Amino acid sequence: MSRIAKNPVEIPSDVKVDIKDGRIKVKGPKGELERTLHPSVIMSQDGNNLSFAMKDGIAKMAMAGTMRSLVHNMMVGTTKGFEKKLTLVGVGYRAQMKGKVLDLTLGFSHPVEHKIPEGIKIETPTQTEVIVSGPDKQRVGQVAAEIRAYRPPEPYKGKGVRYSDEQISLKEAKKK
Repeated sequence: MSRIAKNPVEIPSDVKVDIKDGRIKVKGPKGELERTLHPSVIMSQDGNNLSFAMKDGIAKMAMAGTMRSLVHNMMVGTTKGFEKKLTLVGVGYRAQMKGKVLDLTLGFSHPVEHKIPEGIKIETPTQTEVIVSGPDKQRVGQVAAEIRAYRPPEPYKGKGVRYSDEQISLKEAKKK
């Protein structure tokens, strides 16, 4: 069995877990998430812990660890939530919220409008910062990646949309 799957997932006191027909539903103060369990994984609840194991005779040992990590992320997301910070670097690059749409000015001849999906919250504390947050780690990362894809950082001046902790190694300009 995988080493990750051996560790049980602890259920926080303010989270409700409902397991039915191969599906797990987690409800906490930050939101509600639902996921289908892989058919080769057995999940059992004993008290305040969830444990994961493989069904007998199945060779895909990694799926137990994967399902354990996904359920753990559901617990963390519904209690604390996840967030990604993006920074806009460039002259005239701005971001602002307009209702349910993120309006980006990224040096194009037109403004870029990104619709915010359900369950995701976007904040713009300054004109050059965007904070994407929500309970689902995968969706938060996907929305942040979609925003970054409009203008990824270029390697010569570093202009573009980047994650706040991302390091861009700049190339040297052409010599005469």
